[in-house]
Amino acid sequence: MYATPLPLAAYRSAIALDEPFRPAAGPGPQGRPADLVREALGLLGDDPAAVRAGLRPGAADRLDDAAARQLLRAVLTVREPGPLPTGAACALETLLAGERLARGTADATSSPTVRDTLPHTAYRAADRTVLWQGDITTLGADAVVNAANSALFGCFAPMHPCIDNAIHAAAGPRLRTDCHTIMSLQGHPEPTGTAKITRGYHLPARYVLHTVGPIVDGPVLPLHQRALASAYRACLDLAAEVDEIRSVAFCGISTGVFGYPRAPAARVALDTVADWLDLHPERFDRVIFNVYADQDLAAYRHALTEGARPR
Repeated sequence: MYATPLPLAAYRSAIALDEPFRPAAGPGPQGRPADLVREALGLLGDDPAAVRAGLRPGAADRLDDAAARQLLRAVLTVREPGPLPTGAACALETLLAGERLARGTADATSSPTVRDTLPHTAYRAADRTVLWQGDITTLGADAVVNAANSALFGCFAPMHPCIDNAIHAAAGPRLRTDCHTIMSLQGHPEPTGTAKITRGYHLPARYVLHTVGPIVDGPVLPLHQRALASAYRACLDLAAEVDEIRSVAFCGISTGVFGYPRAPAARVALDTVADWLDLHPERFDRVIFNVYADQDLAAYRHALTEGARPR
């Protein structure tokens, strides 16, 4: 049984949570991303992670630009937390800043509310929530939620299609370093249904809430439902401790590789968020339910129109 999760006060200053992130270097000149990728790969060539990711001397020179960028992402994905080689940090900061600008930012907080898009819904938080389909790494909410594993270091499988991998790749290696700092202070894996917070670095979101949802391998049981609801509540409770956070965007916690079926997960998400907002009606301006796949959107729309719990 895990010990009590580390409270925010015990790690807030260790990761400089309240200091705005300012990249060490600005976006590079137009047309230079490929050069930055190759520069970073060259500087990381002696890193043990480079060998594990398949980087050999001169390998990047034989790759096209897209393959070289994929290789750099693989190296960073398998790399343990720690300082980057001299020069590599600057190249990566410039590259990631430029990629953020190229992706653009979606301001979901000004998007139509659930009430606007589904005027006949019985969902009681419809005026305070948004259903938004898109890439969470482009979302301009104050905080976004990452569905993490219990190690909380991010996914170590190159190009794995989980949201944990996507968020860490877009935010950059500082995110893993912060997670390592927190988990070293905590001294044990993150329990299911709890949450931690870090800065968002190269994401549009200033903060990332990391939570561990339940793993479902078979039928959904009451203990799964309770654990999933706890994950949503933990994120909202933790976000409420940070004054600057007025909007929170949730991914579909546990609905990916953790196996929680989409439809019942949407129902838990909607009910838990509505219950929390009823208890704290003025705390957040918007809570966003972010979906990516069409199946996820369909699950939420069905829950909002067919089974929303009224007041």
